[in-house]
Amino acid sequence: MRGKTDAELMELVRARHRPALEEVYDRYVRLVYSFALKSVKEEQGAREIVQGVFTRIWTTRKGYDPDKGQFVSWLLTVTRNMAIDHVRKEQRSSREVPLEAEEWERFEAPTDQGPEAVITRALTREEIRQAYRHLSSNQIRLLERVYWEGYTLSEVASEANEPLGTIKSRLHQTLKLLRQSIQKQREG
Repeated sequence: MRGKTDAELMELVRARHRPALEEVYDRYVRLVYSFALKSVKEEQGAREIVQGVFTRIWTTRKGYDPDKGQFVSWLLTVTRNMAIDHVRKEQRSSREVPLEAEEWERFEAPTDQGPEAVITRALTREEIRQAYRHLSSNQIRLLERVYWEGYTLSEVASEANEPLGTIKSRLHQTLKLLRQSIQKQREG
């Protein structure tokens, strides 16, 4: 299992191959836990999110599509969404637990990965930092609100007093510009 790519492992997971799920878990549990802990600020909630993420990986038929991006990005999106759900649930029950913004570059990655993975992560972070220079402050703020502060597109639209479709379009264009900027950096 160790020699298989993430995409190959996810195909096996979809076919209910338990050792493939165990390998995905071993590879990414620390990253998911670290990300969840920074999002919810408490160990028990982070553990629940980790369990939820890997349960969802096992039970979901749709899952990861390698044509749409890297596995790690997909996995962190699943984790982020579950963290948002967890925080909202906690807010509803206590009405005083805010979701605080976290800087995307501060989450801790697993320490048991080799130097190749560490370098790849560092290069990716730098590519994103460079690509951010091509975005307006409004575009950067939109990304922060949606991806790091946990706001839904509906909440952003309501706050900005703009139609939801406008916010969706703006986010789509922002992500497209970010993608293009990163692609240009990689090409030249």
